[in-house]
Amino acid sequence: MIEYSTLKQTGRFIIILGIQILILNQIHLGGYITPFFYPLFILLLPFQTKGYVVLLLAFFTGLAVDMFSNSLGMHAAATLFMAFFRPGIIRLLSIKTEFEPEVEPRIHVMGKVWILTYTVMLIFIHHLSLFLIEVFRFYELGEILAKTIISAGFSVIIIMLTHFLMGSARKT
Repeated sequence: MIEYSTLKQTGRFIIILGIQILILNQIHLGGYITPFFYPLFILLLPFQTKGYVVLLLAFFTGLAVDMFSNSLGMHAAATLFMAFFRPGIIRLLSIKTEFEPEVEPRIHVMGKVWILTYTVMLIFIHHLSLFLIEVFRFYELGEILAKTIISAGFSVIIIMLTHFLMGSARKT
């Protein structure tokens, strides 16, 4: 029998990927800035999710985006890199080291400032690694940083709005 949490994560994966692939991949602000929403799936995984599971889910999430974006593994690598740093960022930001099973990084659990800091740090890591892989030339570091900051800012806004919507849906 499939657990409720597995069904919940599967549904979340499909919805987030659908939004990224069907809607956000079609948006190119300023000709080259595309908002990336799909890292939210990794950001929302429960704290107690085993490290290897987070890495596998990150790889397959990025790979799914790569398949629909024709980006040859760049998203898989960037999402995997972000997932690798996730436990360290959680430890850095958290006073507690032990969380209840199935507790997710959500606004109503961790607070607005914690979620914003967590999101900004991991999205910046994701976007920087993605654009470094995409350009693959360090002499264009200024352009890479500009793209990273602008795209990450836009992505963080969309992800934080989603956090607030998910938080208000829980209250009703």
